[in-house]
Amino acid sequence: MSEVQLRGFGWRHAGRRAWAVRELDLHIRHGERVLLLGPSGAGKSTLLAALAGLLPEDSGESEGTIEIDGISPLKAFRSSGFPRRPEDQASAAAQFQVGIVFQDPQTQLVMARSGDDVAFGCENRGVPAGEIWPRVSDALDRVGFPYPITRSTSALSGGEAQRLALAGVLALRPGLLLLDEPTANLDPSGAELIREAVARATGPETTLIIVEHRVAEALTLVDRVVVLEPGGGVRADGAPEMIFAAYGDKLADEGVWVPGFSTPPVKATTKADPDLVRAEHVTVPGRLAPVSIAAGAGEVVAVTGPNGAGKSTLALLLGGLLAPASGRIEAFGDRQPPHRWRAATLTQRIGSVFQNPEHQFVTSRVADELALGPRRVGRSPDEVRRIVDDLLDRLRLTKLAAANPYTLSGGEARRLSVATALATAPRLLVLDEPTFGQDRRTWRELVDLLAGLRAEGHGIVAVTHDDAFVRTLADRVVPLGAAEPAPLPRRLLP
Repeated sequence: MSEVQLRGFGWRHAGRRAWAVRELDLHIRHGERVLLLGPSGAGKSTLLAALAGLLPEDSGESEGTIEIDGISPLKAFRSSGFPRRPEDQASAAAQFQVGIVFQDPQTQLVMARSGDDVAFGCENRGVPAGEIWPRVSDALDRVGFPYPITRSTSALSGGEAQRLALAGVLALRPGLLLLDEPTANLDPSGAELIREAVARATGPETTLIIVEHRVAEALTLVDRVVVLEPGGGVRADGAPEMIFAAYGDKLADEGVWVPGFSTPPVKATTKADPDLVRAEHVTVPGRLAPVSIAAGAGEVVAVTGPNGAGKSTLALLLGGLLAPASGRIEAFGDRQPPHRWRAATLTQRIGSVFQNPEHQFVTSRVADELALGPRRVGRSPDEVRRIVDDLLDRLRLTKLAAANPYTLSGGEARRLSVATALATAPRLLVLDEPTFGQDRRTWRELVDLLAGLRAEGHGIVAVTHDDAFVRTLADRVVPLGAAEPAPLPRRLLP
């Protein structure tokens, strides 16, 4: 078991004026299970990174103290040289019996085969050789991983990678388990499997801290709720029923996904115009079975389905970023398929948002990220400045204009990725999990923004597991795939 103590703790990322978290006093006892809430940008992910000892000294400024069982993870790491590689971070974190699953699971997968990736942490922890592979098999079973241990990690969908990352942490049997949006990229059945796995893995000997926007579902895992105040301190702390009874309305207004608050639909009021893009029987071997789909101007098409069904692959095809192995894609009346267009043509016609927003960032400032597209298509400096300022304002990013995109919270990074797709005013938007990591307020603002674009005649294709998004905004739903394959028997040896 692990006990957490923070006294006046704060952290400010290098180059940022505002503190990500500040003046935080918090005590979490051995074996407690805590749901950490707060609006997007309140510092939830930063706090988890600090507890895992993953904030290098040269990447920011700290104040106050943070301890796990009386030891500061930050100071302990720095005294021996901060580990830069993910695999070394995993090894270093093991000394505190801390396991963390990040918002983006791809950042902690380090091996080519799935079983080896789960075994890696155990090997670094010094688990006896005879225990490692039984632990690997047990952890993969707990999270419902549907493939053998030889499955390539590069072949996994985002949701499958999330399960594998959790399995790697569970195999370590940590005393402190930190989960940052563990079900964000999962379909409903996969999310339920993860919650069941966490419930089984967090007995009295495990302390759990979880960040999750699916609040109603996460309540089954916790006995305490802590709400962070943006800018510093704790907004509320106590039993879930007490917190939501006393602060529910206020928290909902501040952006927390309080259970029981509905989202009124925003549907199209006019019929969609002719198709902007049409795909017929397109396939990618091993990633996407034959599928046909079309999207017209003035409509939102939601693509749903289980993890591994090929939704993200379809988004890459429609966005002109991947060539189909068979079938055909037509868009904007062009004789050439999108993947054959010149980059400038593609950028002005189709805007894409990847499942992992960090994968599309290429500059060191938020404002520069937004300016890149308009500059490449020949906009004047005055036009670029106007576009950037407008998008910063619309997506609540103005205060972060000078920030490094890689220091943003998950929700902020998602809004930036959407803004970059809008920067060249494309008629068609292809969005992969556009509402990932959003609090209730920014979620509503993003939905309203997309509704406004639809009304202006833009076509939108959104890959999503967000049922509220589908109910609220989608005009049509295209489900992909059948149920996931049944888990295969796994060998206990590599």
